[in-house]
Amino acid sequence: MSGEDRQSQLAREHKERQAQRAAGQTAKGKRNTFIGAGIAVVVVAGAVVAATTLMNKDEGTKPVAAESTPSPGASTSPSAAASPSAEPSLPAKTGPISCKYDKDTSGVPNKFVGYPPKKPNMRIKTMTVVTNHGNVVIDVDPKATPCTVNSMDFLAKKNFYDNTKCHRLVTPEVSGLFLLQCGDPLAKADGKSPTDGQGTAGYVFGDEAVGAVPYTRGVVFLTQPTDAAGQNSSQFAISLSDENGQLEPQYSVLGVVRSGLEIIEKVAKDGVIVNDDDITGDGGSTAPKNPIIIKDVKMSTK
Repeated sequence: MSGEDRQSQLAREHKERQAQRAAGQTAKGKRNTFIGAGIAVVVVAGAVVAATTLMNKDEGTKPVAAESTPSPGASTSPSAAASPSAEPSLPAKTGPISCKYDKDTSGVPNKFVGYPPKKPNMRIKTMTVVTNHGNVVIDVDPKATPCTVNSMDFLAKKNFYDNTKCHRLVTPEVSGLFLLQCGDPLAKADGKSPTDGQGTAGYVFGDEAVGAVPYTRGVVFLTQPTDAAGQNSSQFAISLSDENGQLEPQYSVLGVVRSGLEIIEKVAKDGVIVNDDDITGDGGSTAPKNPIIIKDVKMSTK
């Protein structure tokens, strides 16, 4: 089955799930607007290009290919050029950098711990997410996404993520995508809470490096309301499949996982808790049955 046929099949199945869920529902709460609830998949004519040219590394321009992850049931055959451990190579920003963070006026639940500083630390290289299952280490590049990395650094220092639960595990069986979403400070991650996936840090900021890298396996990106721009806050997603590379380029890239993807993939095998109130059928608030709890987030210059 070609990639295009596969996506057409997923789209048909998605519509069928929507119709089935809508028929059985009489009252619905507020629709969750973050990725996974209204996420759009672009059906690309022809095959998905796995190799993408990433620009402006200190040592010069060079192409980097994403690691290949076939659909469930197929054998894994990594590409020769790169893997999720590759350091992100994004177009670097030029000129003076000053970050701007505005109050979140959307009215969604939030945990406000202040605003990040305007001047980012340009020496940060890694972000380590310490979970109850082990560490996920992410290479970041403040030269490309200074305000994104700056926000993460600020929240990490404020212990914002400590003891929070990753509230959404989207699997191919649920929506055709495969990713983990974390960063809602008030999420219950029980598959029942109507506000899971809406929580923020009480501030928002602009987009960075949107479209510079496809959201293939290992890529970490910020999430924001569907069809919105410049509404980034504390939530982020970790891509677990190259098929996510077909997502519309509307999310700011944070970095690339160096190690720890296997931790999430192992938890994914235990399944998810499907929220019956999620009419979208896109895994809007599906939580992992085996909880993933963030114990700490650490930013480092090493």
